[in-house]
Amino acid sequence: MIRIVATLYALRTVWALCLAFGLGALLIAFSGGNSLSAYSALIEGAFLDYWGISGTLVKMSPILLAGLAVILSLRGGLLNLGVEGQIYMGGLFSSIVALYVTGLPTLLHLILAILAGALAGGAWGMIAGILKAKRGINEVIVTLLLNFVAINLVSYFAGGPMMQDGAPYPYSEEIPEGLFLPIIMPMTDAHLGVVLGVMLAIVLWLLLRSSTLGFGLDLVGRNPQAAQYAGVNVGRTVIMTMFLSGALGGLAGSFEVLGLKHRLYHLFSAGFGYDGIVVAFMSQLNPLMSVVAAFFLSGLKSGALMMQRAIGLESTVVDAVIGIVIICVAASQAFVFKADQWRAWFAKRQRLDAALAAHP
Repeated sequence: MIRIVATLYALRTVWALCLAFGLGALLIAFSGGNSLSAYSALIEGAFLDYWGISGTLVKMSPILLAGLAVILSLRGGLLNLGVEGQIYMGGLFSSIVALYVTGLPTLLHLILAILAGALAGGAWGMIAGILKAKRGINEVIVTLLLNFVAINLVSYFAGGPMMQDGAPYPYSEEIPEGLFLPIIMPMTDAHLGVVLGVMLAIVLWLLLRSSTLGFGLDLVGRNPQAAQYAGVNVGRTVIMTMFLSGALGGLAGSFEVLGLKHRLYHLFSAGFGYDGIVVAFMSQLNPLMSVVAAFFLSGLKSGALMMQRAIGLESTVVDAVIGIVIICVAASQAFVFKADQWRAWFAKRQRLDAALAAHP
């Protein structure tokens, strides 16, 4: 019986999806649409169609990297709400290196632009890490506020010193074509960034699972006092965790500029940093599962456009359906299987049944 209960818990995401799609179907029906046609269009437009899959992969690149950034910080006992700002800083500095550094071989120039984005995001995240380690200032507040600073900095540069002459909207010159990330699906926008993101998910999983660095980070996240007693430098680990988390966010911004936008735009991120929080909780802080969670969330966002066009739903209804799915899936992760409690409950039930059978 315990195995049956454990299996039901393991499938909790499936039950959550069934509930979410059921509630979404009711909402679509109340709005005058056909829920079956809507969901068919969503699934086909996100996961079964060549162009739909490419759109899903395009969105998956920044969402996956943002999710990995949040996972890394949470595993270290910190909550990095500033991934959005780190995405912007990564995009800004990758653009600066791509546009204003000259005379380098193309491959070296591309690597340098990517590294600049990662270092910029890492430095932006490290601000909160230093304040947390040295002054005990809450990293949630600092990272959240730094988002607005980063967004406005990018807006200043995109609409000021870096703005293309005569541009109708705040954006920079286009980066050299040789610095575009390679396309992985011909005739689409799907680029190498998503492949690199999956590779980084595997690296992070191995790092957290099999390295002394990962052990120390996990130990600080679970019990800083015990980590200090065991000889781990807690302050240095906090700073390093926020730097690495920020670097992943910076890479998301770098890949978005080098792989898709090809120039620095004002407000170029569509809230990917906040999507990363959803991915982190959906994957239960597992870097490998974050690949699946990011693909699913990206598919929802990509397929939603097809769903809207297929049956003419209002965009607010589509957004509400996506929100219901995300809430249900995220909430399902709160249900954790506790074998000892269930064994105790079944043992108590057996004793009660035996007592009732002995005294009919």
